[in-house]
This record gives sequence, C-alpha cells and structure tokens, in this order.
Amino acid sequence: MTDQNQHHKQRMERKKAVIDASIAQASADKGLLLVLTGNGKGKSSSAFGMVGRALGHGLKVGVCQFIKSRTDTGEEAFFGKQPNCEWHVLGDGFTWDTQDREQDIATSQRGWEIARKMLADPAYDLVVLDELTYLLNYAYLDAEQALADIAARPPMQHVVVTGRAASPALRELADTVSEIVDEKHAFRAGVQAQKGIDL
Repeated sequence: MTDQNQHHKQRMERKKAVIDASIAQASADKGLLLVLTGNGKGKSSSAFGMVGRALGHGLKVGVCQFIKSRTDTGEEAFFGKQPNCEWHVLGDGFTWDTQDREQDIATSQRGWEIARKMLADPAYDLVVLDELTYLLNYAYLDAEQALADIAARPPMQHVVVTGRAASPALRELADTVSEIVDEKHAFRAGVQAQKGIDL
C-alpha cells in the first residue's frame, strides 16, 4: 500500500469512528419539523423528494399547497395518483396575481382548516405545508395559532414547511432549517419555466 493510500485509510478510519459515535448517540425518535427557506430554487422540490421517500416506505402523506393555484404540475400529476398521498391545491395564485388581500386571507383560512385536520390526525406520517411562510408573513393566518397547531401535532408526525423568509419563531420551533441560496437562476437569463424542472 502506498503512503498516500495508507494515509487515506487512517484518516477514513478516524472519521468513521467519529461518525459511528455520533450515530450511536442519536437515540431519540420523534416527529420532525423541517423548514426549507431562502431565496433559491428547490424548497418545494426538496419537500416533494421527501414525499417520494415517505411513500416508498409505505407512509401516509398529506400535501397542502398554499398560494399556488396550478393543478397541472408534474408533482401533483404523479403524487396525486399515489394511494397513500392526499394532495390539496389551496391557493388562488400568487399575491401579485390576485391583488386582493381579503380574498387571499379567506382562501388561506379555508386552506388552513384542511391542514389543521391533517396536523391533528396521527394517520398522517408526513404533512407538507408548501409556501406556508407567506401566509404567516403576510398575516393571512394568525402565526401564533398556526405554530401552536404545528407544535401540537401527534408525536411521530413529520412536517415540512417551505417558503421564503421563514420567521424567527418558525425557525426556533423547527428541528431542521435549510436555507436555499439563490446564486444563479435561468429565469433571469430569459429562460421560461421548464416542464419537469419548474412545473
């Protein structure tokens, strides 16, 4: 074995010992709250990746899509057909399209009632609250009550919240927070939304 290979082997042995010790200490089992936020692309896509993962394990999933009103996306076309996935499109469109705060509030509150039922039902192993941050930041919902509903969910239920500008209170409540950074985006170069990538 060359010196380089020997050095690599020793380094990986040390790394494995540290990782194995960390895994052994992680003995808690609980439902997680994950927040996917930031200005970059991929927050909802990441959440839907977890939907696929959960369904692959035979878990029951509920998806609440706030703000968005499209029902022709690839994710809905695929996941909406899965027997263990309940999918709801609960928005009227982006706020710059609706331009009607009262309507947006009423739509958000109706949608939240569906989400609350999922959050109270232990049959749902994973609940995705897509674009929820906007409803909290724009005060379409009572943020304190919405966070209380999330906190009061069944102990083993996982929840994923997506959207830009997650509030400090939501971040504090979360078990995992990922900030998606916008470094470069094809749209700014004049490329329209692409089927299978953006839709």
